[in-house]
Amino acid sequence: MRMYDIIRKKRDGHSLTDAEIRFFIDGFSKGEIPDYQASALLMAIYFKGMTDEETVCMTQAMADSGDMLDLSQFGDLSVDKHSTGGVGDKTTLIVAPIVAAAGARVAKMSGRGLGHTGGTVDKLESIAGYRINLSTEEFLNQVADVGVAVIGQTENLAVADKLIYALRDVTATVDSLPLIVSSIMSKKLASGSKSIVLDVKFGSGAIMKTVDDARELACKMVKIGKGCGRNIAALITDMNSPLGDAVGNNLEVIEAVEILKNNKHNNLRDVCLELSSVMLELAYGITADEAAKMALDALESGAAFAKMKEWISAQGGDCRYLDDTSLFPGAEHTHNVISEHSGYITSINAEMIGLASVTLGAGRQKKGDSIDYSAGIIMHKGLGDYVNEGDVIFTLHTNDESSVLRAQSLCRECVLLGENPPQKAALVLETIR
Repeated sequence: MRMYDIIRKKRDGHSLTDAEIRFFIDGFSKGEIPDYQASALLMAIYFKGMTDEETVCMTQAMADSGDMLDLSQFGDLSVDKHSTGGVGDKTTLIVAPIVAAAGARVAKMSGRGLGHTGGTVDKLESIAGYRINLSTEEFLNQVADVGVAVIGQTENLAVADKLIYALRDVTATVDSLPLIVSSIMSKKLASGSKSIVLDVKFGSGAIMKTVDDARELACKMVKIGKGCGRNIAALITDMNSPLGDAVGNNLEVIEAVEILKNNKHNNLRDVCLELSSVMLELAYGITADEAAKMALDALESGAAFAKMKEWISAQGGDCRYLDDTSLFPGAEHTHNVISEHSGYITSINAEMIGLASVTLGAGRQKKGDSIDYSAGIIMHKGLGDYVNEGDVIFTLHTNDESSVLRAQSLCRECVLLGENPPQKAALVLETIR
C-alpha cells in the first residue's frame, strides 16, 4: 500500500477503505509518512469530503493511536460532556458535580483556553492547590470514590489528532467537517465514557456562527458517536452573548460556586440543568422528565455543591476558596464601562467580549502564553435589559493598566442598543439524540 495511491484516490473523489485510512493514521503517528503527503491528503479530504463510514473509521483509528482509558468498571454510569467552546462557558464546573451528586460517574479530560474562548483547566487552576495532572490509577480511583475527576488532556491521548491538528492549523484545513468531527470524537472515544453529551454552540462567540452549521456538526457527531458504539446526544445552544455574568478564570469559578450554592439564577444555570439532565438520561436510561428532576434535586438540595467541594479537595484544591470566594486574589485595577446612551440591549457580541477579556490578561493569544487568573469582565447588564445613559454595563478587572483602553473600546463596540427589547431566543434550540 502506498500513500501516493491513497492521496490520488481521495483527490479523485473516491471513498477510502478502512485499511487505507488506518495505514495513513498509523504511518503518520509513527513518523513514517511525511508532512507533505499528510497535508496533501488533508487538502483532498477538505475538497472531496468523507462518507460517514470513512469518518467513523478515521475517528476510531485516531482514538486507537494513543492511550485508551478503560472505564468499564463503571458500567453504563460513565458519562462525559464536550463543549465546542464559547465565552463565559464554565458549564463543566457546575454540570460535573450535579451529575456526580446524582450518582453517575464523570471522568473528564479538559483543555486550556486559546483565543477568545476560555479553558476549563485554566479555571480550575485558579483554585489554589488544584492538580490537573493525575496518574491513571489516581484518576480512576477518584472517579470511583468521589464520582468525578477533571484533569488536563494527557500527551498520549489520541496522538494522531495532535499531529493532524498541527497540520490542519497551518494548511487552511481546520474547517473541514469530517476532520472537525474526527478530531473531537476521537478524544471522546479515547477518554472511555459510555455516554457522551455534546454542547454544540452557535453565534458570535462560537466556532459555528449559524444554527444550520451547528446543527450539521451536531448531527454528524451524533451519527459518528453512535457508529463507534457510544450513547450520545447533542444540544444546540446559543452563544451570541456570553454565558453567565462573568468572563475570566477565577471570576467564572466564583459564579459557578454561586450557582451551586443556589444564590444565582441566570442563563448559565438554565443551560447547566439542561446538560445535566441529558447526561443523566443517557447514563441511567430514564425519561427526560425523570432526569430533569434528578438534576434539579441535586442542585437545590445542596448535594451538588457538597460534591464540588469533595471533588476539588480530592485533587488538592483549597476548599476554603469555595466556602469564601473573597479569598480569590482580586485584580489590582477595576474600571467600569458606562453606557453612553439609553435603550434596550439588542445584541452583545460574545467574541468581542472574549477578546476584551484576553486583552485584560485572562486568556492566551498563542499556546504557551501566561494568563492572569484574576483578570476578566463582570457583566452587569445582559441581552434584553434596559440601560440608562450613565449605567454601568461592564466592570473590567486587570493587573495591566495598559490594556484597559483597548478592552473598554471592545466592550463599547460589542453592545447594540435599540428602542424595543429583542425577541427572546431559546438558550437550547434543540436536542439531537
